[in-house]
Amino acid sequence: MRIFTALIAITAGILVLFGYFIPAFSGLQILLLNWAIILAGAAAIVGVFNLILVHSDKVRRSEKGSVYSALLVISLVATLIFGIILRPGHTIMKMVVSGIIVPSEAALMGLLTISLLYAAIRLLRRRVDLMSIIFLVTAAFVILGTASLPFGAIPLVSDFSRWVTEVLALGGARGILIGVSLGILTTGLRVLFGTDRPYGGN
Repeated sequence: MRIFTALIAITAGILVLFGYFIPAFSGLQILLLNWAIILAGAAAIVGVFNLILVHSDKVRRSEKGSVYSALLVISLVATLIFGIILRPGHTIMKMVVSGIIVPSEAALMGLLTISLLYAAIRLLRRRVDLMSIIFLVTAAFVILGTASLPFGAIPLVSDFSRWVTEVLALGGARGILIGVSLGILTTGLRVLFGTDRPYGGN
């Protein structure tokens, strides 16, 4: 059984890979990718129902944090029902996204920023070195340069903040993406050669 699953995975991977270089395999590649998309969608649906069942059971048992679980289940079911009835392009659905989801994400990003700054300050209290000081000063300059201050933007700080976000941060993000791509490529090759078998067996 392990050999059979490994053979299916390796064959499917090789056929999809050939589709990028050999035009004759492009139709088969599209078919396999469509199957993968359908399976991923089915897995997402199963995950959503599992999430509902787990949190519903938590509400039924009145465990700690059951109020948040009930809020999660109600919000998820309501959004799903309204999304199916009204469709995602409806005005109400757009209002939900722009009035609830986007502000919540912005608030979470703000809390993450403050948490990182607080963690940097605590790091300085425990260990003072050059990298900690650089991190704290850079974070402070970026926050001051991007924040909406009552007296307007600070010229030099705003320029430095823009340079950090557009040059250093963007370069670091691209480096991380290149590293992730190389890791995915290595993992794919290990699966194709049968070294790793995440689909079952060792």
